[in-house]
Amino acid sequence: MSVELDVFVGNTTIMDEEVYQFWLDGYTVNDAVKVRMEGGVLEECEASAEVLHSDTMDQYRTFQMCERLLHSPAKLANQLLFQIPPHRQAMLIERYYAFDGVFVREVLGKKLSKGTKKDLDDVSAKTGVTLKSCRRQFDNFKRVFKVVEELKGPLVENIRQHFLLSDQLARNYAAIVFFANNRFETGKKKLHYLTFQDFAFCAGQLISYWTVGAVDNMVEDMDVDLEKQFLQDLKELKILITDKDLLDQHKSLVCTALRGKTKVFNEMETNFKVILHAGVNRHNRLAHEVSLSPLSVVSLHSLFQFIEPCRSDKWTAGDMRLFLTHYTNSAHILDTFKHQVLWDRYMGVIKSCILKMYHD
Repeated sequence: MSVELDVFVGNTTIMDEEVYQFWLDGYTVNDAVKVRMEGGVLEECEASAEVLHSDTMDQYRTFQMCERLLHSPAKLANQLLFQIPPHRQAMLIERYYAFDGVFVREVLGKKLSKGTKKDLDDVSAKTGVTLKSCRRQFDNFKRVFKVVEELKGPLVENIRQHFLLSDQLARNYAAIVFFANNRFETGKKKLHYLTFQDFAFCAGQLISYWTVGAVDNMVEDMDVDLEKQFLQDLKELKILITDKDLLDQHKSLVCTALRGKTKVFNEMETNFKVILHAGVNRHNRLAHEVSLSPLSVVSLHSLFQFIEPCRSDKWTAGDMRLFLTHYTNSAHILDTFKHQVLWDRYMGVIKSCILKMYHD
């Protein structure tokens, strides 16, 4: 019996993006085949279940062989084993280093150690992300962290150049590296409503204005380590609450600017000292903690202590923006307050982060 076959020979490696995503998501070959069949691929390609299974398994093997190259993305362009067009290489790299928001939210701020990796079974069960995918994402975080932690120059640019990632993904990894290095606590119950992107925004602000790189753009760890001198100088701002005359002047200036501009003016005036104490105590805590630990173990929970009384009084996001603007600007009018530059550097970041975190 004669059999007619159509044969195609080429040297470009065939990769199905859907199958690649199944592999990244930790699907088994059988599970991937089942989903492909449910999607109607058999009818579309007029193939049998056996051929579909063989094709899926063959692509899984290809992805597994490519994985070692994806650990060092620059090698993917220089190898000769797989003929992959540049746009496909970019897709493979970007998707390999992509991560699930629910997963990164669980490990954000934790040490990228074997101990944390052992807990990934629980993270997988909690988030619904497969264990295999959790391990890939965690290993990617750790790999990027190790490569960039001792490099000079801007953190985002180093990540982009070494791992060939898009600008947005490189910025997200910069946030992960920053939080892992500084051990910010992101797991407090009252912070659960915040997404990874909320934290990534705050990390971007801290990197731009509070790190060593904000004052010297060619040092090691420039965008990773908070500038200790700056944090220690924050103790000078305590005068805003310890000097009663200065405190009363500041309150008067802020309240005068706010009167008639918001429906919660009475609440703002009544709780001014409570809010102010939360703000100034926050930078005192930062200064104290950085003096105790080289890792600067800082809690973003303290930001919530500023937000909580405002939310209880039903401030809108517009009310918060209005208050913070006048609260910041009014300090410049205080004759005896001599720390204007320090104040602006501090409040610029605090204002941006609070407004990002404040969901009315």
